[in-house]
Amino acid sequence: MRPRSGPTVEHRVLAARLRKLRQHAGVSLQAAAVALGAHPATVRRIERAETGLDAHQVRVLLERYAVSDAEAEPIMAGIAAANLPGWWHAWRDALEPWQQEVIGIESSAALVRTWHPALVPELLRTPAYEAALRRSLSADPPSLGARHLELLAERQRRIEARGAALWALIPAAALHTTVGGPAVMAEQRAALEEAAQRRHLTVQVMPLDYPPHPMTGVPALHLLRVPAPEIGDRAVLETAGARVDIIDDPAAVMDYRIRLDSACAAAPHPGSPLPGAGRPAGSP
Repeated sequence: MRPRSGPTVEHRVLAARLRKLRQHAGVSLQAAAVALGAHPATVRRIERAETGLDAHQVRVLLERYAVSDAEAEPIMAGIAAANLPGWWHAWRDALEPWQQEVIGIESSAALVRTWHPALVPELLRTPAYEAALRRSLSADPPSLGARHLELLAERQRRIEARGAALWALIPAAALHTTVGGPAVMAEQRAALEEAAQRRHLTVQVMPLDYPPHPMTGVPALHLLRVPAPEIGDRAVLETAGARVDIIDDPAAVMDYRIRLDSACAAAPHPGSPLPGAGRPAGSP
């Protein structure tokens, strides 16, 4: 079995189908485990995509659930692809487990919405901005920092290549927080202005003199939508102390979506000039 690097969406979809088939058949975790000759925790891990899919185990479970050959065939045919490591596996040494999970979902997301209360969101950062930020906030060795920059560039490239929609809400404070010096900020501002003109990118900036809005005080937030009915939307909340919560509860995700929708509605229309356009970066 390959080293774990977080499940791909293909893996998550098959795992979710197995869970739904078990529930539809009225088979308990315990009964499914008996069919496998295993512990119920094994079935639970299979259904949560926490372990690689074994073709023999999957076949036994499908037979226990009385799944027809026509319905079982595409599931069995998809096991090999589901077990392949995600493209981010090459950077596994530089990733925390939560990052592997987030990138696994992000890699198939049709829509990524992002907000940061004080900085340019990660997926819109230039290499120089990200490198300077990591030097300021992280004690990681330079070699690890370089790996993170490579990974970020690949994430950005893949989102662009597959035409996924990226919608970012940025507070104007992010453009006044000097990261890396005036030259780095000038390059970052230019990159944001260019990004705002791309077809699949939406950039909104909340001016400093606007009143509080529904995202005021909310930590960095990312909403991920995957076009697969088996996988619900995810909210990724980066809280204080480097804690990250990956939220899949539909009601909680909906609450954050409504908050972000309302804040975006209160912000200047996409395509509006960035605040302070024409002023040298880093100037007061």
